[in-house]
Amino acid sequence: MLTDTKGVTLPPENRERLLLEFAREVLRNADPAYEGVLLRFTTLFTVAPIAIALADIDGDIVEANPALGKLVGLPPERLRGRHLSDLAATTHDADRIRGGLERLTARGTDRLTERGVHLAHSQDGRLTTNVTLAWLPGDGPEARFPVMMAADTDDLHLLGERLLHQNLHDPLTGLPNAQAFTTRLEAALGTPDRGQLGLVYLDIDGFKVINDGLGAGVGDEVLKEVASKLSRTFTGHHEGYVARLSGDGFGVLLRGEDLTQQQVVALVDRALEDLNEPVYLGGHGIGVSASAGIVVRPAAERGSHVELLRAAELALHRAKEAGKAQWMLFDPQLDARDRGRYQLGAVIAGALENGEFSLIYQPTVKLSRPGEIAAVNAGLRWNHPDRGELSSDEFYPLAQITGMTIPLGKWLLAESLAATARWRDQFGDAAPDVCIRLPKRLAVDQDLVLLVKEQLDRHDLPARAMRLCTDHQSLFDDSGEVLDSFTVLADLGVQLVLTVSGSEELELIPRYGLPVRHVILSGPAVDALADDPSETDTRHLAQLVARAKELRLRIGAEGVRTAEHAKRLRELGVLAARGSFVADSATGDEVDEMIERHAG
Repeated sequence: MLTDTKGVTLPPENRERLLLEFAREVLRNADPAYEGVLLRFTTLFTVAPIAIALADIDGDIVEANPALGKLVGLPPERLRGRHLSDLAATTHDADRIRGGLERLTARGTDRLTERGVHLAHSQDGRLTTNVTLAWLPGDGPEARFPVMMAADTDDLHLLGERLLHQNLHDPLTGLPNAQAFTTRLEAALGTPDRGQLGLVYLDIDGFKVINDGLGAGVGDEVLKEVASKLSRTFTGHHEGYVARLSGDGFGVLLRGEDLTQQQVVALVDRALEDLNEPVYLGGHGIGVSASAGIVVRPAAERGSHVELLRAAELALHRAKEAGKAQWMLFDPQLDARDRGRYQLGAVIAGALENGEFSLIYQPTVKLSRPGEIAAVNAGLRWNHPDRGELSSDEFYPLAQITGMTIPLGKWLLAESLAATARWRDQFGDAAPDVCIRLPKRLAVDQDLVLLVKEQLDRHDLPARAMRLCTDHQSLFDDSGEVLDSFTVLADLGVQLVLTVSGSEELELIPRYGLPVRHVILSGPAVDALADDPSETDTRHLAQLVARAKELRLRIGAEGVRTAEHAKRLRELGVLAARGSFVADSATGDEVDEMIERHAG
């Protein structure tokens, strides 16, 4: 009861204090009405895990509990009548106990502790203890008697070692934890030798699939197997030290005078290969892949453990972004680039809130009347206070990492439709449609239809004023959410635009009954007509246009460079185009001017 209270271990001094307080309470109330209390005290004295000897006024033992008998290797009854100091293993320790009793009397204090007192064990020789001497009240008002309590410091040491091990090791895999790894890394950086350090940060690819698909129990077993394989690979090589740093992240520290980058890479290659070998759990052969970031540098090189870990983590991120199941070496130049990129990604939310984003457009004009805008493609531009204008290619990949694609996509949708409503109010029928390419994360959102309809209603726009642009990869997502949502929106009147580069993509429209109204020809088929096209190139594009007309689709093109390029496309049946022959991009004010010229 006293050694383990709801999982909390009480230190010996706390146990002694509780025992003494309880004993004094019992003796203060020792009359026939408190026989139950006395019984509880006797039981407590008997079962207490700490060694206790009750003595008379001269210090002779009157009663010893079983814990004291176990401590000194003698039955409790054989200890009765001995002086408390007779429990000591040496004359010096006996003097310490007697001196403690004298000081207890002289000072008038209730308790004192002597540390490192050696008591005699009947078989094991001497043992080291912490001894507490205290007074217990007697039968009369002034009567009191000494009590001695002893705790084996070897047991305390073992307890401390166990607690230390628990604090520094992962309970699932038994590997050192992040705290222990950090301590080891700091120590390695603080050594005066001129050897090399190798730091490897590994992360299991797609571990969530294992956890969610097969259950957390199987996931735990996989982590144990990963820990075992990593330990077998790295332990024994260059002072290899393996730790679990996070849920599915592991760290490896290597060091040595002759450690080379090639040796570290060879060990990592071996580890990744071993991890690919299936582990059979519950009838499933489970193979895992991992990505790794590697840093190799002189131990004496300046830099903190935080910087070193961050460098390894950045290299790991590059390995993930490059396709996973591989390693990447730390590169100072790439590190500086990535740090800058991640800094951008971290402040996207604040930039959106502070109004740093604006719309940028690419006009699509009718080839029969190049001054007339048929539609405008709306995109985002970040007006960064330090880095200037940033295109979507520079921040959208970071937004995907930080989860900001949905807020950005919603802002793009709302602002684009607001601009369209303004153009329709100002220019009437001369106002162009707006074409929006939504980020994939928003396109698969179950609430997309509701979101679009709310924005159309808010700005009092007919659905036909909006075009949704996409390509076949985005349209055919695994869940089918994008196609379902776009089909519903098309039924409401939204115009669906599909970018195609060849006949194979064009044939997807009749094959799946896609509700597409416009196709935008793109890529090599359009590029080939820019400068002195061959007969084959011309025939290929003419066939695409003919097939699109058979499907009753309106045909546009993107990437059109010059007026001559536009003329060739028009002659083949392309109705509208965008590209540098008009403008690569235009601000809202510039689009206003173009519409106004056409309206005039």
